[in-house]
Amino acid sequence: MRALICGSYAFDQIMVFPDKFKNHILPEKVHMINVSFLVPDMRREFGGTAGNIAYNLNLLGEEALPMATVGTDFGPYKEWMESCGVTTDYIQQVDGSFTAQAFITTDLDDNQITAFHPGAMNSSHLNVISNAKDISLGIVSPDGRDGMIEHATQFANADIPFIFDPGQGLPMFGKEDLMQFIEQATYITVNDYESAMMQERTGLSVVEIAERVSAMIVTRGGEGAYIYADGHRIEIPVVEAEHTLDPTGCGDAFRAGLLYGLINDLEWSVTGRIASLLGSIKIESHGTQNHNFNMDEFRDKYQSEFGVQF
Repeated sequence: MRALICGSYAFDQIMVFPDKFKNHILPEKVHMINVSFLVPDMRREFGGTAGNIAYNLNLLGEEALPMATVGTDFGPYKEWMESCGVTTDYIQQVDGSFTAQAFITTDLDDNQITAFHPGAMNSSHLNVISNAKDISLGIVSPDGRDGMIEHATQFANADIPFIFDPGQGLPMFGKEDLMQFIEQATYITVNDYESAMMQERTGLSVVEIAERVSAMIVTRGGEGAYIYADGHRIEIPVVEAEHTLDPTGCGDAFRAGLLYGLINDLEWSVTGRIASLLGSIKIESHGTQNHNFNMDEFRDKYQSEFGVQF
């Protein structure tokens, strides 16, 4: 089974300000703010939903097929993907655009100031699902608004089951859009905050949404996850990390675990635990694509954590 991963590619510029923002911002002058923060520590990470999910699914030994639009600066990221064994056949370059960029500055109080430039991501609708051959499963993750709408429709029209993963893109959609996604999707995955927002915007409860799809997966951070399927709520335990370094990208790792379970026709209780373990492994590394393992190591860790093999 081949899974097509529709989403974004992005460069994350992560900077640390060795002070506190509040010491440099005058509250009475916020209407005319003009400040500069010296950031001696900076790192550039590969990110974006399609890139992160593909990286993790590849670690699990499955063929990852990301589909995205990128800018003319994508070269180093392309080299990284290819060095990891991830195909770039369905990544389209948009001339005159940058690859999506996030500029994140964190202070000593863990406050963050982020600027996000979508760049080529806004042209994601230029990609067409039918360009990818022999696809039997898909996922629509945060991307350009038009691209998410069109890709969901294309999956549905082609009778290809897919996961709808709105993520941070959920605020772009109103009730009519979300009802259409729910009608088209085979599975839906959200975190608990996104679940609440989806319920508020659609007027449907989480159970009512779950009744319209094959499964509704709600991640709950340190509380694990719930999977609503076949009229039941399956509780997925959290896997405690040995050390927590960076939660960024844990959701994408979790979604790669869901894809793995669907590809291999595993029970939801097993699929959820694989996803939970993968998120835990990711959180122990900075960045979204710096963790690594082989499948023997992953299976051993799964058995150690849950007492059974999969």
